[in-house]
Amino acid sequence: MRARTLLLLAGLPLAFAACSSGSEDEGTDDSSTQDDGSGSGGRRGGTGGRSSGTGSRNNGDGGDLDGQDDGAGAGQSGGGSSGGRSGSGGRSGSGGRSGSGGRSGDLSPAADVAARLDRGHFLIGMGNDLGESGPSGAFTLSKPLDLHYVYLVGLRGQGGWPDWNYDENGDGAFATYLALEAIEYDTVPMFTLYSMASAGEGSVSALTTDSYMKAYWEGARLLFERLGALDTPAVVHLEPDFWGFMQQSGTPSELRAIVSKYADECSGLPDDLSGMGKCLIELCRTYAPKTLIGFHASTWGAPRAAAVADYLFELGAGEADLVFTDMLDRDAGCFEAQAPECQRQDGPWYLDETNKTSPNFHELQDFAKTITDRLGVPMMWWQVPFGVPSDTPGGTPGHYRDNKVKYVFEHIEEFVDAGGVGVAFGVGAGNQTYITTDGGQFDAAISAYYDDPYLF
Repeated sequence: MRARTLLLLAGLPLAFAACSSGSEDEGTDDSSTQDDGSGSGGRRGGTGGRSSGTGSRNNGDGGDLDGQDDGAGAGQSGGGSSGGRSGSGGRSGSGGRSGSGGRSGDLSPAADVAARLDRGHFLIGMGNDLGESGPSGAFTLSKPLDLHYVYLVGLRGQGGWPDWNYDENGDGAFATYLALEAIEYDTVPMFTLYSMASAGEGSVSALTTDSYMKAYWEGARLLFERLGALDTPAVVHLEPDFWGFMQQSGTPSELRAIVSKYADECSGLPDDLSGMGKCLIELCRTYAPKTLIGFHASTWGAPRAAAVADYLFELGAGEADLVFTDMLDRDAGCFEAQAPECQRQDGPWYLDETNKTSPNFHELQDFAKTITDRLGVPMMWWQVPFGVPSDTPGGTPGHYRDNKVKYVFEHIEEFVDAGGVGVAFGVGAGNQTYITTDGGQFDAAISAYYDDPYLF
């Protein structure tokens, strides 16, 4: 039986409270699919959080966006540079794919990651799109994407993702089912592990709560065991928001964490946050050697991008395969309209395509470049909204304005120059512009791109 059907039969409440650190309102869970999959709390998104709705496979998400704490608007401030940027590499209509395997010293970090995922070009992905029936949204497009991401929320034995589906191998079948669906469409499965938020996104006490960390490590190991059993390339995105919250709470060595007690594989690592980060990498290498893994760089984690990079480095992010960041997980127009799920006062949110005024795309790229240079791994922009450009601020539910899809596909070379390996698009709250409401913008963009992809 398909994962979607099993989850619906179970009728599981997949809502996990997320703690807001600031004045944002806590949101309410939404129980449907990609178009309204926001949950509660959320760091930067105000109403609506990353945890998911009820009853469907969608473990949706919500709040966490650009640099509200560092005042940079859409990423780390770099002075709002103007003018165009030229990219390295080139395009070819072949879209050639190379085989997976180990690292190659002859390839750039981005090209190496793409090759290990059986690709030879800048990657395009999509996620947070699980409907109640039929294929996931990404698989309804005119051409297959490179990546499909799915949230894994909650804890094992406590109603979290490991408990949603079972097969002959026991719990955790949800990850297997969704990975197999992606593989069926010639797409690399990608999972956003989002389990630490179950205690509240800013919770430090969870790190030393025995029952919590026991369930956490059991779930993490289960994920990598499930992916390893498939013996195919996959990607795991580790705990978006969490590392940013922890950076505001203390250094990795100051923050104690239960690690080796429930992860024998990590017996030589310290029982602190740095040990936790490195242990997640160790579990991946041990059980799922073909899976690539990366931490999340939150633009709001510290006032300077270099400080964010240094913090991630202490966690072991330089030993990972890639790193993730985001731009804004909801349409700019949703915040402009001050919709219930987009209550924030830190605008403007619509980025300047000329890169002359802040916020703009070059600021996002400058943040990424600082991170990738420090860590030595490429950047994946994640959960980028689908909004359609407009000169009129705001919009209406399902039709809010944004210009990120347009800019990304028109300036891929810039993202490559910033150390990028790809961009994954997705909604971060309910009522956002989606592939069924964008007038065909995203489908047309990916169709044109794959006719002439950017080759590494």
